[in-house]
Order: sequence, then structure tokens, then C-alpha cells
Amino acid sequence: MPGVTETNTHNRAEFLKKLMGQATEQATQSGSGVANLVSEKGLSPYKGEWGEKQVLHLLRRSLFSVKQDELRYFSKRNLHQCLDELFAPIPAPSPPINAYNNGEHSDPHVPAGQTWVNATYGPLPPGFTPAMRMSLIDSFRRFSLKGWWAGLMVHQKPNITDKMLLFWHTAISTQMKQVMDARYSYKHLMLLHSHALGNFKQLIRQVSTDPQMLVYQNGNTNTASAPNENYARELQELFTVGKGPGSHYTEEDVRTAARVLTGWVDNFTSIDSTNVSSGFLPEQHDTGDKKFSAFYNNTIIKGRTGADGAKELDDLVNMIFATTETARALCRKLYRYFVYYNIDDTVEKNVITPLAHMLVAKNFEVKGVVRTLLSSEHFFDEKNMGCIIKSPAELVAGMIRQFNVQIPGDSDYVKQYKSWIELANLMENMDMNIGDPPSVAGWAAYYQKPQFHEFWINSDTLSTRNGVTETFLSKEGYTENGVLLKLDYLKFTAGLSNPANPGQLISDSVRFLCPVAFDDVQLNYVKKQFLLSGQSDDSYWSEAWNKYIANPGNPEALSEVDSRLQRYYVYLLSRAEYQLI
Repeated sequence: MPGVTETNTHNRAEFLKKLMGQATEQATQSGSGVANLVSEKGLSPYKGEWGEKQVLHLLRRSLFSVKQDELRYFSKRNLHQCLDELFAPIPAPSPPINAYNNGEHSDPHVPAGQTWVNATYGPLPPGFTPAMRMSLIDSFRRFSLKGWWAGLMVHQKPNITDKMLLFWHTAISTQMKQVMDARYSYKHLMLLHSHALGNFKQLIRQVSTDPQMLVYQNGNTNTASAPNENYARELQELFTVGKGPGSHYTEEDVRTAARVLTGWVDNFTSIDSTNVSSGFLPEQHDTGDKKFSAFYNNTIIKGRTGADGAKELDDLVNMIFATTETARALCRKLYRYFVYYNIDDTVEKNVITPLAHMLVAKNFEVKGVVRTLLSSEHFFDEKNMGCIIKSPAELVAGMIRQFNVQIPGDSDYVKQYKSWIELANLMENMDMNIGDPPSVAGWAAYYQKPQFHEFWINSDTLSTRNGVTETFLSKEGYTENGVLLKLDYLKFTAGLSNPANPGQLISDSVRFLCPVAFDDVQLNYVKKQFLLSGQSDDSYWSEAWNKYIANPGNPEALSEVDSRLQRYYVYLLSRAEYQLI
């Protein structure tokens, strides 16, 4: 939240008050009330209590929130078994398709229901320039791609891969709207997906010649006679060594790296090309020797001629990854994404440094490093629970998953894609346009001091967040572009342990939906206010619920429980506690 400064004793209760203007006395009274106080806990394997609270924490951070059946499933497993499933390999998803052919929305070379990821843009209609045609058709494909991506979040398996895909998009950002070729954007996303838990060094090597990145950072125009420093700068400043206290590369290092990177092109020769690969043009490469600064141990990359010039990129990547800062910078990003944004000296010593050593020892394989972090004492420290504001993707996709909202299946792919696109649009309305972050640095919430994740919340986005949840909970539901999406709170409530008991219903639903617990005073207030309609006897709710369960088709019985639950869930999902993971 703009204007809130960071301290080592950042108080979650005070933040929640500022966030929502609500009293949150419980957060101060409970052990979880103070976020990110100095913790001596490090990467030792967690061996403490293992119950629903810890399972929910692990799943909230690893997934786009939790379904009820997922919680029941993982609650029967120990931490090691949970991690085995979360980190298991999964197949690549099916590619996005043409779900938009309807008159003016025409993609002539892609039949309805078929994928466009390797298709041309087709012949020119009368009066159309190539740029006009590409812009028109590509906009349909980009909407298709963004909807497809939102669909991956909503329909994810209980597996960390899709959460890692968003991480890599924040860590190695590009913008679809600047590249203007959805085929390039799809190829780039699949590169990130395939390396989600793979090798960071290999990922950077491949990203450096990825068609999307070449176009986005003008690497395809970087030649010996007209060097372009864009990617050379971002490669070091944002993607690898970063801007940490030990990162001392120089402006000359940027210029020298740009010389190494000359000659790479995206092979995009015409808008009818189906070739979305990249290539190296020796005649455009700077063949001179390249000497780097003391930060890189005065490394000299020997200039090469002909096709061998492409090998200089490997030398550059090896040089960059030989620095200790590259491992540290990635581990800081992982920490901020999965644990908390404030990295003090204690966290740097007890968590970041040993994680970086492990990353180097594993030759930059990411899987073991992330798993070690998510199984550590530090990760399960109570201070690190419920202290991150949900991103719009986590809020929107999480809400759909928590209430198991039914989205049309593949047999009705037009409505399916419309639903997914609407979810992507909602994320954009909350300042997270997936595929198009504000800049190459990504979203400020992941890197900008001192606010970090508090950037997600302002007067506009908070109103939008609450408006969305309220609309999804309304009798009419969310209706847009022929799409109807509703949260089935009756079915959700029926899935709780004992919904006929109003106290248990409130306790279970709060625990499942909010990582910051309510105290007994709050729980009793909510029960009396919403389920008992001001009455004191629990039977006032129990009888109404049992009457409804006995005859769900009875309009009177349905109305009696529906109206109370609707008001309750509108209240609960508007709470500051619901905005956290």
C-alpha cells in the first residue's frame, strides 16, 4: 500500500487496519500477529506440528489456492509425501485454439477448434496492409493465449508447475503487446513452462535466443555495425546478477555483452512464416575479443568467426553464472515469491546464502532449491503465514478454485475460452495483465522497495477486488460476454465438516478461506450476525439448514439458508484477511 514503510517489526494488524479500515485485534493477540519479525529459523527441515494449518500454508503458496477435496487429500499425507506430489513432473498442456471465429473475428487459416500456434496469418483481405492484418488477427490469438493461461491457473493439478510459470514470467518478463505475434508469446511461455522446475542456467541460455525475447529487447537488430544494448543490460540487471549489494558489473560490461550477443535474429521473414525459431547470422556478429571488468574476473571472451560466433553466448552465460550474485539474486526472488518480501540480515544469512550455495552445488537446478525452501523451518514459521497479499491472479483463480466454480468443458470450447478470457480480464482490472506486465522489470509488487506486494492494493483495486467477489456471490452471478460465473456457496458450505452447527460452519470456512484466524469474539459475532440473524440459540440455524438438506427443492427452505449464507460470504470475502495468503 503506497506510503507504508518497511520495518523489521512490520505489524500485520496495523497493515490490515490500513488495508480495510477494519479492527483486527485478533491478529495482534495471536502468535501470527506480527509479520516477519527477526527469525533465527533457517533451512533445517521442518519437523514441527503437521496439521491442517500447515497443509493449507503449503498449498496456498504452492498453488493458486486450495480446493476442499485437495485439502482433504493432502491432509492425509505427511510433508514429504505432499512435496513429492507437488513437485512431480506433469505433461505439457495442450496448446490454445481458435475459439473466436464468428464473422468479423476471423482467422482464415485456422479452422475453429484448431490450434494457431504454428499457423500463418493468411492472405491479405482487400485494402489491408500486412501490419493491419497481423494486428487484427494477432489480437484474437493473444486473447486466446491469455485466456488459455488463466485456464491453466484455474484447472491446475495440485502441482507447483503453474505457480512456477507465473514466477518465471515475473522474473524474466516480456510483453506480448510489444512483440505482436502470439505464436512467439506461446513459444516463450512454453519455454518457461518446460523449465519451471528445471535448470536456471539452461533457461537463461535459451531465453537469450528465444524469438519473443529477441524481438522484445531488440536483440534481432543487434549487429556489429549497430549494437543494441537492451538485452545485454536486462540480462545482467534483471535476469541474472541483479542489483544486490554484491552486484558490481559496469556500464562497459553492458556494452561488451551486447557485442557478444550480436548476430542473433528471430528468422521472422514475413507474416506468413510458420517458422518461430531463431538463428545466428555470422556476417552481423562482432568478431573481436571482449574483455569484461574485475567483477567478472577480467574475463576475456575470444572473438570467433563464422558459425562459431554463436558459441560466444555460451561463454557469456558461463561467465555470468560463475558469479555468486547470480545464485543469490534468484534465491531472493524465490524467497519473495514464496515466503515474504522483506529480506533482512538474518534472512540473508540463514536462508538466502545457504540456498544460493545449494543452487550452485546443484549446477543451477531449481527443483531441489525450491523444495528445500518450502520444507524448511523458516517457511513454516508462524510469522511467515498469512503475510503476503494475493496477486490478482491468486485472488481470481483462487476464488474459482476454492468454490469449485464450474467452467464449460472442451465440448463447449467457445464458452470455455470466453470464461477464461473474462478471468484474465478481471486480473487485468486489478492491475495484473498476464502476459503484459508494465515493463521488462515485471510488476512492482515483486521488486519495488519498500512496498513490494502492497502495490496490489490501492483505493481502485481494492474496490475492484471486493466488487468482483460480491458479484460472483450475487444471485445473478458474474455475467459478461455471454458468460455466467457464480460461486456456489451452498455447495461449498455442504462440503464443510458440520454445516448444521453454526459455530463449526463459521470456524471451518474462516480457517479454509483466511490464513489469519479470527478469535472467539470475532467468530461468535459473525455467527450471531449472519447465521443466527441476531438470535442467540444455535438451533435457529441448525433447524434451517437441516430443513434445507432434507428438501433442497423447497423454495422457502432454500431462501432461508441462501440469504444468510450469501450475506456471510460477501462479508468474509471482503475481509482484509481474505486478501492474504
